Amino acid sequence: MGSHSLLPGTRFDWHEHDAHQLNWAEDGALTIGTATGTWVLPPTRALWIPAGVRHTTGSSRSTKMRSLLIHSDLVPWTVPTVIRVGPLLGPLLSYLCSSLAAGPRSRAEALLQDLLDPVPTAPIELPMPQSDRTLRIAAALRIDPADGRTLAEWGRVVGASSRTLARLFGAETGLGFAEWRTRLRLTHALGLLAGGTSVAATAHLVGYSTPSAFVSAFRRTTGTSPARYFTAE
Repeated sequence: MGSHSLLPGTRFDWHEHDAHQLNWAEDGALTIGTATGTWVLPPTRALWIPAGVRHTTGSSRSTKMRSLLIHSDLVPWTVPTVIRVGPLLGPLLSYLCSSLAAGPRSRAEALLQDLLDPVPTAPIELPMPQSDRTLRIAAALRIDPADGRTLAEWGRVVGASSRTLARLFGAETGLGFAEWRTRLRLTHALGLLAGGTSVAATAHLVGYSTPSAFVSAFRRTTGTSPARYFTAE
């Protein structure tokens, strides 16, 4: 794998690897999706992806990605796991993503094992709707997550009653429309925060009337605050 410079909008479609993978953004931010949810990873976070787990990887801004394939079972994790990237792990990942002989690589991977410190960060699960009408709403909200139209107002746009749309969102995503839109907003917000946008500005851009309302939704969904999510502690 190695190092990759990702342009804004770059996306690697669904794929899997025979080896474990550790993905990290040296700068910028990575967005990694699996069947269980979506993570947006700033330089203080990496994601351990076990062998055989299907995933997508991309970035909404210019990003330098370090992608490391690991054939040995350094850790027992069988699900994607967020890793804290501190002052030692970052340079080590850069070193391991360079061309190394077998001996130096083996010794560096042994050190890597000691630095894989998991962070209890939940992914944001955002299952996409499937029917034409709900997909039109989802596409519009992905462009403008701050759009606050109700299901009744969307119904006049796509030609369906609010009751029909509520039923479709529930059946297709397992979520009510309000919760689905919250998760969409937070996924978008993570990319903004990773790019350095302030919490207050991010809250406004994704449709929250106050920063405190945004922080409350963020904490409820991810289990932590925006500040803690984007620090190495």
